[in-house]
Amino acid sequence: MSPEQKGFLLLSVVKMLVVFTIVMIGVALLTLMERKVSAWMQNRRGPNRVGWAGLLQPAADGIKNIAKEETFPASANPLIFTLAPAMAFIPAALLSAVIPWAAPLPVDFDVRLPLIGAVSYHGMLSMAVLDLPIGFLFILAISSLGVYGIALAGWASNNKYSLLGGLRASAQMVSYEVAMGLSLIPVILLAGNVSFDRIIEVQQQGLWFVLPLFLSCFIFLVAGFAETNRLPFDLPEAESELIAGYHTEYSAMKFSMFPIAEYANMATVSAVVVSLFFGGWDIPGWLPPPGPGRTALTALVMFLKVLFFLFLFMWVRWTLPRFRYDQLMALGWKVMLPLGLLYVMVVALAIWLVEQGLGIASPRLAMLVLFGINLGLGYLVFFVLDRGYLVSGSYRPEPADASPGTGGSRTAAADRGGT
Repeated sequence: MSPEQKGFLLLSVVKMLVVFTIVMIGVALLTLMERKVSAWMQNRRGPNRVGWAGLLQPAADGIKNIAKEETFPASANPLIFTLAPAMAFIPAALLSAVIPWAAPLPVDFDVRLPLIGAVSYHGMLSMAVLDLPIGFLFILAISSLGVYGIALAGWASNNKYSLLGGLRASAQMVSYEVAMGLSLIPVILLAGNVSFDRIIEVQQQGLWFVLPLFLSCFIFLVAGFAETNRLPFDLPEAESELIAGYHTEYSAMKFSMFPIAEYANMATVSAVVVSLFFGGWDIPGWLPPPGPGRTALTALVMFLKVLFFLFLFMWVRWTLPRFRYDQLMALGWKVMLPLGLLYVMVVALAIWLVEQGLGIASPRLAMLVLFGINLGLGYLVFFVLDRGYLVSGSYRPEPADASPGTGGSRTAAADRGGT
């Protein structure tokens, strides 16, 4: 093995250890952040007994779950019941490996290490653990595997509530994975690549994609909420109907792995949204020259952007009630899927008109034209089409032939102009 190959492998191992450690510690702290955010929104204190301002609460919860007694249902499938939490956790842990968390770092060294020998590396070091050319396609492929752990946990528990939760999770993933994939096709059309580094570079040359591809960002974000089983899409573990859904029979660390996977998926979805639509680690208008300072500054900017979307996840959870299941499925198949298909056709036609019809060569000017088109589309979708007809609430209108003399129909008749 050449010294350059050794250097690449050594730096990859270092990046893997750093990113995995930060992600796992961050996931633990996200549980505290969620409780603090909910307390702030509800005008109460939240955790404040363990450590200063409750900062050691995640550690206390971890120790409690490790020391807690494991319960094992007598009629459960022993092998699958044990493996299901790991099958949900492992894909969530893998996803953070392909995200570019900062600007590339220039590295230049030649050293000799004990037992390894000569090690060298010269060039720009990507701040992704694994700089894959397939980019977000890897995210879509691996994130789809997490639902196997949830579905198998529900089936292996031999509990009807758990089974219903696993089936709900499977149907929900299938419904919104299609919309999520469609929302990313306009990104490919505009960037011409699926690599995260290339997509960030195109946004640096033009505009952040949230402006020229606003509806793609909206569809992806909604599908991300559904993929992570977060409110208002937490039907697989609805307490009011299914006790706790697919993890009803789990306890101790087996139970903890499901929330850990959920928070890790939240962080991944937030990082993907930032990378695809908000410039990733880019600072608009200004960047220092390549070096450790640039890498550290862009890492801080990336962290703040991801933190904002994590707060958005929590904000929505403690603000909106969950959908009924028929509303959830209707939103995925009757709204998100047709909207995604139509938007792909509109964006493809708009890009062709901008580049071929108008002959605009400047990326920034072309994206400004697409931004204007998206303003019109956004007004059409959110202020014209959506008037309670696409996704209705719990209100069910009276039948047109309802008799005014029957109970409960007098108000409906009066609303229609009757007496």
